[in-house]
Amino acid sequence: SQLTGDWGGVRTQLAESGVTFDLYFTQFLQGAAITSGSHAFNYGGRFDALINFDTEKLGLWDGGSFNTHLELRYGNIPQFPSEQGALWPVNIGTPLPIGDSGNLVASFFGGWGTQRFSNVSFVAPPSGVLPPTIFGAIANVNLDPVTLTFQVFDPNDQTNNYWPNNLFGDGVNFSAGATYATEIANRPTTFNLTGIYSTKTGADLNDFLLPPDVQGGTRQGSYSLAFQFSHLLHQLPDHPREGWGGYLKAVIADGNPNIIQGSVVTGIGGKGLFANRPQDSFGLGFFYWNFSNDLENALNPVVDFGDEYGLEAYYSYAVTPWFHLTGDVQYISPADRDFSDALFLGLRAGIRF
Repeated sequence: SQLTGDWGGVRTQLAESGVTFDLYFTQFLQGAAITSGSHAFNYGGRFDALINFDTEKLGLWDGGSFNTHLELRYGNIPQFPSEQGALWPVNIGTPLPIGDSGNLVASFFGGWGTQRFSNVSFVAPPSGVLPPTIFGAIANVNLDPVTLTFQVFDPNDQTNNYWPNNLFGDGVNFSAGATYATEIANRPTTFNLTGIYSTKTGADLNDFLLPPDVQGGTRQGSYSLAFQFSHLLHQLPDHPREGWGGYLKAVIADGNPNIIQGSVVTGIGGKGLFANRPQDSFGLGFFYWNFSNDLENALNPVVDFGDEYGLEAYYSYAVTPWFHLTGDVQYISPADRDFSDALFLGLRAGIRF
């Protein structure tokens, strides 16, 4: 499953001792075929290294692990598709990690848009209160079949800030969630409810376009409440926890200072759509973002700003177990209504070393 194989048995020996390496190189070609904005197609890519340590196999303690994710991106794909009027990135593999391309970043967990969907709405749906890289603590409590998750973290993005001097200086975020794992029609099914609350003070979105010399108001406190559901419709014979199925995520939020008031993301996808192609993956999804009414009212005298929705479909073809070629198409009705609906096309090539 890796281009470089087992390294003469060293990779297996390391895994048995508690150390695993997953190395990925992904290239992207992305652009808009139909749009009233820019039609430019751009190239970029990223390197990802996931290094994991199993504390039980290392002889330390049972059930623990250390996980490190090293990321390096390059190229000139725009981080945000503002030239076509869309608010959210159509390819999350290009703007994250946040900052200039060519910088090596170390983090711990997260999605990076190299395997399945590309649009941020599916890979890591924004909540308005969860930064791209968090600094804090997570606790999971397994009460089978229910898992409880609690998080406390800084409300600001901490990319590259490995020892922040002003941690929790702007407030604190609290998150609590519960996941219920069961079966429907003998297929794995999960339900999840997660709430996030931030004490951080944000700008009052009613005052978004005030002149620079006029002080706008502020609001303290923001929240996001999300419900998720997933159900496996088809299981792979050799891997019953894998296959393809349906997914739904619905969110409500405060809408001020949070720019999000609500969203719905739903779709179908997974692996093994065709019996003779078990390593291929596919996806078809729909997203709808209801942005803050206060923000829309503040912007509309200058910009015809509204909600954003769209569709994404992709198919990832396993040329070999370690090389996947993915075609991606997205139709988006952008939040900036001065732009027409856009059709984005993408090609992704991924190698696992």
